[in-house]
Amino acid sequence: MRGLLVALALGLGSGASAQQAMPQPQVGIPQSAVVVLDRDALYQNSRFGQRVARDIEAASDELSQENRAIEAALEAEEQALTARRANETPDAFRQLAAAFDSRVNEIRATQDAKARAITQQNERAQAIFFEQANPVLVDLARETGALVILDRRFVLASSDQVDITALAAERVDAVLGEGEQVETAPPQPRPVPDAPAVPEEVPAPDAAPAPDD
Repeated sequence: MRGLLVALALGLGSGASAQQAMPQPQVGIPQSAVVVLDRDALYQNSRFGQRVARDIEAASDELSQENRAIEAALEAEEQALTARRANETPDAFRQLAAAFDSRVNEIRATQDAKARAITQQNERAQAIFFEQANPVLVDLARETGALVILDRRFVLASSDQVDITALAAERVDAVLGEGEQVETAPPQPRPVPDAPAVPEEVPAPDAAPAPDD
């Protein structure tokens, strides 16, 4: 079940022994066999999630600036190449244009990979967050006497009294903080290689030997 975050198989006895096994209720903590949790709100409002959001925003801004600089450089390179067309043979210009197109495609692939890495950072961070937060949620389930914690998105209706999102956020923040010690970024793609400038001239093919007189 997708909505199931934590499921605890509690071996409950009967009579006095069962009562002794149950945790004592704490003030402000709901007691229910089923409690609900808003996963998105827990992550997005957590110190961990907000730190990741800032990191992603900074990485996105840096990538945008890099893309604009690359675009300007390529436009200048294209203009320089176009200006040389009248002075090159058709075959020589085709070689220059093919080399330029190949470089543009390589740069585009590299920058697209960087953009995908930024997107994957958020997905990876969420997976790590809930993996790290799971023991906290299990402890909270024990405190509430809950058999399950359900994702609120998949619950048609529930009372606010069984929503433990705020309580879980407080507990998770206390344990994880901003999660600076946790590596959430995926491996970065290789950087754009330093491109050679458009060659000054294309080497002419070896001349055929002159025929014997």
